[in-house]
Amino acid sequence: GFKQFRYIRRVGGSSRYCCVPLCRASQRFNSVLSFHAFPTNKENRMKWLRNIRRAIANITPEFRVCGRHFESDDFTKSFTKAGRRIIRKGAVPTLFQWNNYTGGDVPSSVDNDSGHMTLQQLEHNYCLVFKPVPTDLALKQKEAPCKVEELSVDEHLCLGRFAASDDDIRHYTRFLSYKHLMAFWRLIEPETNKIRVTRVLPSVVRGPSNETSRSLQRIDEFFLFMVYLSVGLSLSDLAHRFNIHQYMVIKIIRAWASFLHSILGSVHIWMSEEAVKAHLPKEFQDYPDTQVVIDCAELRCEVPSGLPIKSEECSSYKAYCTFKGLIGMAPHGAVTYVSSLYAGSISDKELLKRSGLFSLLKPGMAIMVDKGFPVDESVPCKVYSPFCFLKRENMSADEVRESESVSSLRVHVESRIHRVKQHKLFDTVISSSITANINQLYTVACLLVNYQNGPLVKVEAKD
Repeated sequence: GFKQFRYIRRVGGSSRYCCVPLCRASQRFNSVLSFHAFPTNKENRMKWLRNIRRAIANITPEFRVCGRHFESDDFTKSFTKAGRRIIRKGAVPTLFQWNNYTGGDVPSSVDNDSGHMTLQQLEHNYCLVFKPVPTDLALKQKEAPCKVEELSVDEHLCLGRFAASDDDIRHYTRFLSYKHLMAFWRLIEPETNKIRVTRVLPSVVRGPSNETSRSLQRIDEFFLFMVYLSVGLSLSDLAHRFNIHQYMVIKIIRAWASFLHSILGSVHIWMSEEAVKAHLPKEFQDYPDTQVVIDCAELRCEVPSGLPIKSEECSSYKAYCTFKGLIGMAPHGAVTYVSSLYAGSISDKELLKRSGLFSLLKPGMAIMVDKGFPVDESVPCKVYSPFCFLKRENMSADEVRESESVSSLRVHVESRIHRVKQHKLFDTVISSSITANINQLYTVACLLVNYQNGPLVKVEAKD
């Protein structure tokens, strides 16, 4: 008969651990995370010991501090032969669990008593102006191919592998940095105990041993969900990378979509006219009444087998059904409106009417749309549209200048909407197994933009 193989833990030449209190990072389970020996310089060594809050009389080479406790600037651009990062001479660990990995500076929006940010406190962050981030600048370049992690049998993808690399965090989650990601996690963590993910596999996928699927930590479940939204990996690919059953991947995505939809949906995101004007970018100074920039997003889903789908929901290729929704952003980049999804055949004009956005608009406001977006006299306010004046044959000099001015804002319109569409969820075909959560997935992907690029943590101003 066939031999029965046993998966064993891979043990390298050494299995060092991070000696920082409360940190459980192990070199045995992290092939990417770096582990650094204490400096030989007595003064620097004392700084390390003081920062990590340990009194070690005899420091041996086995005492290590993992890369999670160093700032990004503490690392050189070089790597070891094993692919681990190298710290600069004189670098000192400053990021720890007891200071929320902020280098000792607690964000101003954090409640010092509880250590968590409340939804009410974070609501005011929508008015903060978003600065260009690497994910925005990447729109001008060709999208890099998806990173492929080579994992051995005993390894799996987890957030801890990338704690020291903001570039990887941006790639896998679209959050600006690890600090931003952890700030958001601290916001939602107190409520994560409400999430229920069934650990026992159903009989249709359970083996003869009646096994229970391996579970992930809550924060790694959240990381899996973010990878799904941001990178657009298939369910089977996620199951392989996180070393869990595909059924568990589906359960995690469903549970977190519902949870985040409830949490983020409870925050009032529509901004007052005064708040929008107070943070209006200089590019919009000639259009100070612009309240919201709108566009449509479309999602594609597999057609569930055996389930009749209305013709208006199917694409022309009949291979998948499509759904369309409306996104609204304030000129400075905060998502301020997200509609429900409608059948893919709905026109942009009809979608605008059904979305409910009109009820929020006033005559003194203005909306801005991309070129070709159909609007009519039913809109209860002014409309700015690039190239909208070029349809007229005879134009005055003032109209030409105004046309060129509005057209120049096209890049700002696109960059703001693309912040949402950078989630690869919008480029992939949603599996039929989670189509029931399509509205929640779409809404969460849109609302997360306010947290991924917004200044959730204190950022020092640069000259």
